[in-house]
Amino acid sequence: MSLRYTGAWLQDGAFNPLTAPTSIYAYPLYSWGFNTPGTLGLGNTTKYSSPKQVGSLTNWLNISGGFYHTLAVKTDGTLWAWGGNAYGQLGLSNTTYYSSPVQIGALTNWSTVSGGQYYSAATKTEGTLWVWGRNNYGQLGLGNTTSYSSPKQVGVLTNWLSVACSFYSTTAIKTDGTIWSWGGNFNGQLGLGNTTSYSSPKQIGALTNWKTIAYGAQFNLAIKTDGTLWSWGQNQYGQLGLNTTAGKYSPNQVGSLTTWSTVGASNYAALAAKTDGTLWSWGFNSNGQLGLNNATNYSSPKQIGALTNWLSIGAGNNHTLSIKTDGTLWAIGGWNGYGQLGVSGIALSYYSSPKQIGSLTNWSKVATYKNGYSSAAIQAI
Repeated sequence: MSLRYTGAWLQDGAFNPLTAPTSIYAYPLYSWGFNTPGTLGLGNTTKYSSPKQVGSLTNWLNISGGFYHTLAVKTDGTLWAWGGNAYGQLGLSNTTYYSSPVQIGALTNWSTVSGGQYYSAATKTEGTLWVWGRNNYGQLGLGNTTSYSSPKQVGVLTNWLSVACSFYSTTAIKTDGTIWSWGGNFNGQLGLGNTTSYSSPKQIGALTNWKTIAYGAQFNLAIKTDGTLWSWGQNQYGQLGLNTTAGKYSPNQVGSLTTWSTVGASNYAALAAKTDGTLWSWGFNSNGQLGLNNATNYSSPKQIGALTNWLSIGAGNNHTLSIKTDGTLWAIGGWNGYGQLGVSGIALSYYSSPKQIGSLTNWSKVATYKNGYSSAAIQAI
């Protein structure tokens, strides 16, 4: 295609799948890896070691993997879910498991989604925030610890921009650039300077320049609009990137660079890309998930290879994935016992350096699951 659309093409003329116009592309969804509760949405519980298309529809826009469940938004603004549902995390007013996508309600104004450990969150286009599922630590932000099997609105505000769910806690950014957190806070992962848990949103500091967030098991990463990278929470493997293994109860800047563009967090490791297209990783690495050709833990960012065309990130429990600016999809490294790397490897194999998944050049978005055993990606064709 020779046409150029504002925001859809990189400066060098390469296609940018993250901002491609939804009206002129088809978006099929693929999944692979662990599938016992129907996590992959393929109508069965069979595991797969290479991407398999979810149904025949081609209008998937956003995807997020929870612990054993999946959330997705279509280009028409409808919200869908499938997989495990013991705590009502699918938002379908029941606790029934589903192995194929099921629509949540009938609304057509859903925007972003995030799956946590047995709970879920989503924003709508008008800026409201909604949550459902397990709530034992107040991670739903509703002022209580009651679990819900259908979406409940968090307060009445209409300025929520994005949300990230973890195991026991949640972080969100508002359109004014402020950052908020709530839920379990055993390791200071709420960034509030203490270890007190909260069941309603609390603002982290007073700054108004937060841009994007990523949540690990009990730690958090965030990028500001000035390109700086910040972290807080649990840090026993160096996952905060601060060249120490001491935990932090409030945000600390990772180095002094102002060129960070996107970040992803697994349970105990981190993956981030810079504006120059380089890819970096740090933290827990026993399965080679840092992509550094070894199994050594690192407490500060280390560059993965020398390439400068990395674009987006998916970081699971023990495996990591990424998409390049040329639209190719890569397994950065990690455990592949359920085929979650998508490289058709044998069970219990490990990879510690990037491997391309197939040969296609039209991948748009990638997601990994909190359980670390499953993966999903959307194409733009």
